[in-house]
Amino acid sequence: MIEIGKLNRLKIVKEVDFGLYLDGYHLGEILIPKRYVPKNCNIGDDIQVFIYKDSEDRLIATTEKPYVMVEECACLKVVSTNRAGAFLDWGLPKDLLVPFSEQKPAMEEGKRYVVAVYLDEETDRIVASARLNDFLDDEANGDFSQGDAVNLFVANRSDLGYKMIINNSHWGLLHHQEVLQPLKRGQHLKGFVSKIRDDDRIDLSLHIKKRDKTDDAVAIIMRELTGMGGFIAVTDKSTPGLVQDLFGISKGMYKKAIGSLYKRKMIVIEKEGIRLVVSK
Repeated sequence: MIEIGKLNRLKIVKEVDFGLYLDGYHLGEILIPKRYVPKNCNIGDDIQVFIYKDSEDRLIATTEKPYVMVEECACLKVVSTNRAGAFLDWGLPKDLLVPFSEQKPAMEEGKRYVVAVYLDEETDRIVASARLNDFLDDEANGDFSQGDAVNLFVANRSDLGYKMIINNSHWGLLHHQEVLQPLKRGQHLKGFVSKIRDDDRIDLSLHIKKRDKTDDAVAIIMRELTGMGGFIAVTDKSTPGLVQDLFGISKGMYKKAIGSLYKRKMIVIEKEGIRLVVSK
């Protein structure tokens, strides 16, 4: 299936004086102008091209790659404005339109703005929008877990840190303490999900976090509970020495691990000890 606004591999089906025609399947034959034709290619060859509409609303293929594609975000410069809206330099001869309805605030020539690029469903034209909340999710919604490696894009700076776009689909926050040097708007980075907060918002880090020692303590306690038939007579009043003998960890770490297991409903805390919750 051909995707307008993205890279496609298409077969050369015809050669003409002004370029080549490619097999666009359901979209018909698509012209790649002569100036974009790769050297030493022949009819029947597959070539990778970007598909978009030219100023006359015709589908055109090019081997040039724009700065941004459909379903991606970028920080682009306004090169002109008119009654239709603002036009951004995105690396192709035809500038990228941001309609007035998609500007927030009104764009000015010479300034840069963070935009999301999308395909207008009615016209199949590639356009951009500065109304990022219409394209990005504020909440994780189960799409991410702590420790996930992600692609980050710096959208703007706030009092708490940097508001980041994650994988062109979600908002996240990179706190100031996570950053060793100032970041620039539009900068691309590799990062990690450091935490999914209680409100389902995403906190980020530029460095992978070491495994929490609490996780190791949880594993030890679960192993001992299973081996002891699901119950161990140890409580908050037990001595540090007993905890050390039973689990090989400090009493402070034991308390953290027990708290974690209780919150996850994996144990119940009884007067005489801790008991494993058996799944029904």
